[in-house]
Amino acid sequence: MNDPSRRDVPPQPSFAELFTPKLVTVLREGYSFAAFRADAIAGLTVAIVALPLSMAIAIACGLSPDKGLYTAIVGGFLISAFGGSRFQIGGPAGAFIVLIATIVEKHGYDGLVLATAMAGVVMMAVGFLRLGTYIKYIPFPVTVGFTTGIAVIIFTSQIKDLLGLDIAKEPAAFLPKLAVIWAALPSFKPATFGVALFAMTIILTLRKYRPTWPGLLIAVIASAALAKLAALDVSTIGTRFGGVPSSLPAPHLPAFSLEKMRAVLPDALAIALLGAIESLLSAVVADGMSGRRHRSNCELVAQGGANVASVIFGGIPVTGTIARTATNVRAGAHGPVSGMLHAAYLLIFMMVAAPLAAYIPLAALGGVLAIVSWNMAEKHEFATLLRSSRGDAVVLLSTFLLTVFEDLTLAIAVGVTLGAFLFLHRMAEAVEVEGGGAMMTQDVADGSPQSRLAYEGQPDRDGETVVYRLRGAFFFGATSTVISTLDRMGQLPRVFIFDFAAVPIADTTAAKSLEGFARKLAKNGTALVIAGANPSVRRTLLQSGLREPEVYYATSVEDAQARLKAGEALSAG
Repeated sequence: MNDPSRRDVPPQPSFAELFTPKLVTVLREGYSFAAFRADAIAGLTVAIVALPLSMAIAIACGLSPDKGLYTAIVGGFLISAFGGSRFQIGGPAGAFIVLIATIVEKHGYDGLVLATAMAGVVMMAVGFLRLGTYIKYIPFPVTVGFTTGIAVIIFTSQIKDLLGLDIAKEPAAFLPKLAVIWAALPSFKPATFGVALFAMTIILTLRKYRPTWPGLLIAVIASAALAKLAALDVSTIGTRFGGVPSSLPAPHLPAFSLEKMRAVLPDALAIALLGAIESLLSAVVADGMSGRRHRSNCELVAQGGANVASVIFGGIPVTGTIARTATNVRAGAHGPVSGMLHAAYLLIFMMVAAPLAAYIPLAALGGVLAIVSWNMAEKHEFATLLRSSRGDAVVLLSTFLLTVFEDLTLAIAVGVTLGAFLFLHRMAEAVEVEGGGAMMTQDVADGSPQSRLAYEGQPDRDGETVVYRLRGAFFFGATSTVISTLDRMGQLPRVFIFDFAAVPIADTTAAKSLEGFARKLAKNGTALVIAGANPSVRRTLLQSGLREPEVYYATSVEDAQARLKAGEALSAG
């Protein structure tokens, strides 16, 4: 008979199909002036949102605001030009604030540059190895947990600027940060808090009554005007950083040594992991809004290259940003050109309006990030997961608490591990073993040579045939359930048919356990027939030693019963 495990396999996508940037795809489709105009308007809309946000994120990381602009300009341009998403907007992301601040505190900015460059290489390698699709296996409670945890830390990091507290050096760790903030509360400045409140009120009011207006930029400009005209004693970008440069710096390679690379390797892996998660989540959001499909591995390669380029030009880690990408889609973008133009607009803004940036109050940027952190916290999803099941709640709270109080990388690792065990437990519980009664009583095949059952020693006499049906994945987590059920059978029948028609997958651990049960049946003189196993399951069983004479195969239970009655051989291979 033909080997049923052989099936026609669809051709795999070529290298060019997997890694062709979406920009090339859009241009091949035909790029009209109307499409360019749509991209130009969308790019300008996103740039207006990104301008204050990029500076605010860099400041929250403990760095100067220009580094956020360099990141959005260089990294944002490359992500759009070479990425696998039509609408992805790259730039500095709030999710990185905690991680960047910690790295800068431990290794300085040079250590951040080296870690980011290494992370970029890792992301490119992951993309070229076509591992990007595995990011989708990160459980939803993990993403909600670390996203909400990051939101809490971002808000905490803005308390200093929101209240105008006199803190010389703010720790990156959560509990020490709270202790320093508490000790500095007597230095509270009402004028600074008033400016922050003014900025947040504008943002929230415009969001409610004029949602299409650039609320973030209007709030920052209005706050700067208020502070200047009222001569308020508040910290500004000019007083703390001396302003913003009006051009990009010359490219500069990071200094590195094997010792330094070894020291920042864990941070590089954390940047790569968080960047991949954030970018692909953003691309998925864009797909959902636009009905398009991104190329995940191409996106990761572009993200990796953009991170290397970003720090070479004095920036920080860059990733796809969900809020700015969603703004790009809603603004009517046609393709990646909008993201490239967004970066060009930011460069023009920096060249023309850099002197005016010195008047921006830090409290206004703190208000911007306070709103961002509130929006970033997935409050509804958090509450829903807490109520959904005990397992999801444990994964969620573990990830959230470890993100806030310990370390983001550890939080993701623990969350994914707990989520995997929870999934395996649920899969094992979903396995059902049905049967055990005498499904039919009939003549077992006679002893003629053509009957393999009889030829291998089955007696020529009446006997009982029992059918057990297995439903669900036959894997190591379900082994104890299945084998214990089989062991409770009591008196063994003459023929035992195990129906695998509803088993989608099997692993070697479970197959080896079944092999032990098959030997037990063989010693009792019982023939084991596995019916209905799909080709991949049958291949696993055969490779694990489940072969004749202990085990026979049939295409279905009915086929096995018919062959037994007719005295035919049962091997389906």
